[in-house]
Amino acid sequence: MKLFVRQLLHFSYFAVAFLSFSLFAQAQSNATLFGRVTDRTGAAIAGAQINAQPSSRAQNAITTRSASDGSYSLALPAGAYRVRIASPQMSAAERQFTLRENDRREWSVSLELAPLSSQVVVSAQAKPAPANTVAAPVTVITREQIDQLQAIFLAPLLSSTPGAAMARLGPLGGVTSFFLDGGNSDFTKFLVDGTPINQPGGDIDLSNLDVTNIDKIEIVHGATSALFGSDAVDGVVQIFTHEGSTQTPAVTLLGEGGTFETQREEADMSGALGKFDYAPSISYFNSDGQGPNDRFRDTTLSGNFGWKFSDTDQIHLSVRNSDSDAGQPGQTLLEPPLLGQSSDLHDFSANLNWDFSAGTHWENHLAGTESYFYDFIIDIPAFTEINELNRAGFEGQSTYVDGPLAVSLGYNYEVENGQVAGPDERRNNQAGYLETHYQFTRRLTAIAGVRAEDNASFGTRVVPRTGIAYVAHYGNGGFWDETRLRASWGLGIKEPDFIDSFENDPCFPGNPNLAPERSDTFNAGIDQDFAHQRVKFSETFFRNEYSDIVSFASCIPGSPCGFPIPTTCTPADEQAEGGFGTFFNTDAARAYGAETTIEAHPLGWLSVLGHYTYDDTLVLKSPNAFDPTLTPGNRLFLRPMNSANLILNASYRRMDWNVAGYFQGRETDSDFLGLGFTSNPGWFRLDVGTQFAVRYGFSVMAHVENLLDHHYQDAVGYPALGLNYLAGVKYTWGGK
Repeated sequence: MKLFVRQLLHFSYFAVAFLSFSLFAQAQSNATLFGRVTDRTGAAIAGAQINAQPSSRAQNAITTRSASDGSYSLALPAGAYRVRIASPQMSAAERQFTLRENDRREWSVSLELAPLSSQVVVSAQAKPAPANTVAAPVTVITREQIDQLQAIFLAPLLSSTPGAAMARLGPLGGVTSFFLDGGNSDFTKFLVDGTPINQPGGDIDLSNLDVTNIDKIEIVHGATSALFGSDAVDGVVQIFTHEGSTQTPAVTLLGEGGTFETQREEADMSGALGKFDYAPSISYFNSDGQGPNDRFRDTTLSGNFGWKFSDTDQIHLSVRNSDSDAGQPGQTLLEPPLLGQSSDLHDFSANLNWDFSAGTHWENHLAGTESYFYDFIIDIPAFTEINELNRAGFEGQSTYVDGPLAVSLGYNYEVENGQVAGPDERRNNQAGYLETHYQFTRRLTAIAGVRAEDNASFGTRVVPRTGIAYVAHYGNGGFWDETRLRASWGLGIKEPDFIDSFENDPCFPGNPNLAPERSDTFNAGIDQDFAHQRVKFSETFFRNEYSDIVSFASCIPGSPCGFPIPTTCTPADEQAEGGFGTFFNTDAARAYGAETTIEAHPLGWLSVLGHYTYDDTLVLKSPNAFDPTLTPGNRLFLRPMNSANLILNASYRRMDWNVAGYFQGRETDSDFLGLGFTSNPGWFRLDVGTQFAVRYGFSVMAHVENLLDHHYQDAVGYPALGLNYLAGVKYTWGGK
């Protein structure tokens, strides 16, 4: 027995020694990958995930996280690896390594902010910044939210955000206008990947702009002309299209059908081949509509293509083309439908941009932009009108970054040309701007900027803006999380449109001496997170004042008039046309209000998002008002005082449910037919959608709009869609 025990002990000692030697030998033969993870300023990024995937997919990845000083170290068996370093808000970095035994390889990485992250804001300042350091109020719509709502077109999606309202002259394909924080429909600048898509002068029809290939939308509230120039009177909406990133191509195919003989198809593909990334897509929508001459057809082609020379040197080309045809039946609730009226729209935008760094402190951005708008209108079978406009521009921007300081210098040059029911006209504009962004402490961030805009119509104007963001309280793991305070102020300007400046009617000519329309906007708010960010509350107060708004003044023959007859208008012309007139900077208005947002995640599978907007608008001056609803003392046209929405999303296992309720209060409106209608009643709409993942990449989906079949009007006389639905199948493949 003693001999057995002695032999067992000897064997145990031998086994332990052998195992220790094996582990020691393995440690000696392992390679080591180490380094430090920082941001652009050199500050350490703690908690970044480092993932080393062996070339053989059958082997598990080896992972670690960076320490508080940004350092990391990975022990890896000899072999080939694809190493990926990622952190929230930042663009991931990837690199291939082939490691031999006992190798020691250093890879230190400086990560850039990720523009498409919901936690990064691109459009509120010259340089992208984390959302909690931005002074201006910003609403972000993600691709996940778009998919959950099963949204198809942009305008209804935007109108579900705080401070936003939409008016549509017909349920499908009717002229669609967007209002932000009480401003006019041409006071918000729209961009697709940095390219302005408003017509010269700010007008934009959103009826055929769908959400195909869109990854993210940012809505910046307040005048931002200091950065974006003309048209950014009340805010900016920037649309970011999808960029390919996966080695395995990602493919999505979708087909739906529903009420009013509606059909929709979409195909998307994206991926990356080495340094080249691609993301083309196509969509088609067709519907007969719910009444006579209410058809709508829309085809959209979109693509985003890039070449990455290095992590800090890349070029991208973004193109988007929408082509639609819509019947325009008119105010069918008040008069018979117009059977011969229609509108064909063609919108195109392109952006070629080059982002590169020069040394450790300079970031540079060069971009060429192009947008084209074409509208062929048939008012009656015997009358047609063609509007064709183009904007082509160049932008250069350099940003100096040194720790907490960022200073951006920029230059813009743009050529606007085209025709609006008349001969071709041209306007050349240029601008220079300066913006400074400084983080004084971990808590306080300030921004200040100024722009000198030289416009061929109104000359040179200087517009400033400034703002601060302050983190009053950092979360410490308890119920009371981060508290952020913010305030911003700015001046906005808008150039006259081509009709205002270039109308060639001899008795009703445009006015080449118009000043820009102006805004003075102020925002202040608080953002409060609770319970580890499971509940988020935001409150914003705004005060917007508008002046020098352009109006049209006219006189009839023989009556007293406050301005002279145009020199181009002969007495015979005056009698034939029934008078004379032109455009002047006469009107003024204001909008004061508050916007509330509550976001909650009470359960892992349930989310709740709610918005409420109070918008108190007032017409201050309008000496040339042509309708009683436009006179001083009235609320601004088509802007409700109260609006709200509540969206519930439940995602459990393979099923996703979405319930959305929308409320809009009474708004000032007019029938413009002399029937006495001066307002549009409030309304409520309930939408329900569901998606179910079947197998092998297939999902079935269905969406019901206006579930309660409420009869309401998007504008007086124009009926909104009654109960309608779409149902179909979606197939996804790849993307890894």
